[in-house]
Amino acid sequence: MVMNPKQVFLSVLIFGVAGLLLFMYLQVWIEEQHTGRVEKKKREQKTTSGWDPVNYLQPVPRIMTRGKIQERITDQNPAFHITEEPKGKKENLLLNSERPTRVLRKTSHSQGEDGALGKPTRPQTIKLSEKLEGTKTVFKKFSERKWPLDIHPLNKSLVKDNKWKETDVAQETRRSFLQEFCKKYGGVSRPQSHLFHMVSRIYVEDKHKILYCEVPKAGCSNWKRILMVLSGLASSAYNISHDAVHYGKHLKKLDSFDLKGIYSRLNTYTKAVFVRDPMERLVSAFRDKFEHPNSYYHPVFGKAIIKKYRPNACEEALNNGSGVKFKEFVHYLLDSHRPVGMDIHWEKVSKLCYPCLINYDFVGKFETLEEDANYFLQLVGAPKGLKFPNFKDRHSSDERTNAQVVRQYLKDLTRTERQLIYDFYYLDYLMFNYTTPFL
Repeated sequence: MVMNPKQVFLSVLIFGVAGLLLFMYLQVWIEEQHTGRVEKKKREQKTTSGWDPVNYLQPVPRIMTRGKIQERITDQNPAFHITEEPKGKKENLLLNSERPTRVLRKTSHSQGEDGALGKPTRPQTIKLSEKLEGTKTVFKKFSERKWPLDIHPLNKSLVKDNKWKETDVAQETRRSFLQEFCKKYGGVSRPQSHLFHMVSRIYVEDKHKILYCEVPKAGCSNWKRILMVLSGLASSAYNISHDAVHYGKHLKKLDSFDLKGIYSRLNTYTKAVFVRDPMERLVSAFRDKFEHPNSYYHPVFGKAIIKKYRPNACEEALNNGSGVKFKEFVHYLLDSHRPVGMDIHWEKVSKLCYPCLINYDFVGKFETLEEDANYFLQLVGAPKGLKFPNFKDRHSSDERTNAQVVRQYLKDLTRTERQLIYDFYYLDYLMFNYTTPFL
């Protein structure tokens, strides 16, 4: 039997359609099988990990291997941070307390600041292009350098008083502990991040050769006041307003210098970082930013947090962002898909100051802030009458955030949520030898 062309065409068409349908069916079947295996694996991991299901929270392993710790230390990708900028006015903010506006910027090499007061400002495009050029050459220039930078013994020749003996012993213990920790777990020979980003939180005081890495909620406001006094910008730390400290742009940052200037200062200046118990620092940040009226954190962070983490939120809360609860704030912090980015006030110290890449000569703690700060001032040859101020920068009538206050806030969380906060700040707990909190 001979088929005519019309029959041949219909046969080919039928077989083609049948083949296409079979292919589509197999593709769907394969995808379903793959998805089933993935979901089964996730359920097995959840069953064996001991974690209770918590919305928005992605737990990390409780037991950190050496490789995981190294991975956290070397995770140096620049992050987005919320920074606060002053209005485009030139008044002296030492005397003018006008509120600034804030903007969302990327914390990277583009955040260079001007030098001393009165210094002419270079065009931003020139400064940016110079730093972009630095990006191309930074690893080439520094690949032959030794990283982390060598730790230097503290120069104690200017310390004349024997009363600092205990403080000095504590300081040497902290330095050696951090150095040994980084030597054991660091696993890097040179920076894996952009150099300008690494030093973007470090303030420079050239007269006394000080580099201070800013850790918010660990005494940073009063430390900036001290730096302004040391550099001759003010006669007393007690006469400098909050806005002058944070928005005045009077202090230089290390990322405002060129590569040679950065490296020479890192190797010759006294580098200091002051830290705080991570859980205490977190609660302090929450109280400061969300329990008091705030024209920036409520509309930017509060509204986003309430919208995502509060079921059936009222319209007023959604519109003004006020009244964020600590539990909601914790869910935001631990969410891998945060509705708004991180902020320096609760960012990890390991991502603000890079203590395993920049060997700090002095490690102060908020828990012994006055003793540590005044000892440091002796070490750098500060004027004898200059003492570290002990006043609260804002909300002075509030009780300071301490261990008892922290326990009250943690009571509102489940054990899993408390454990997840600890895991989030795990590296900070390890690096600075803080006691594991009671969870």
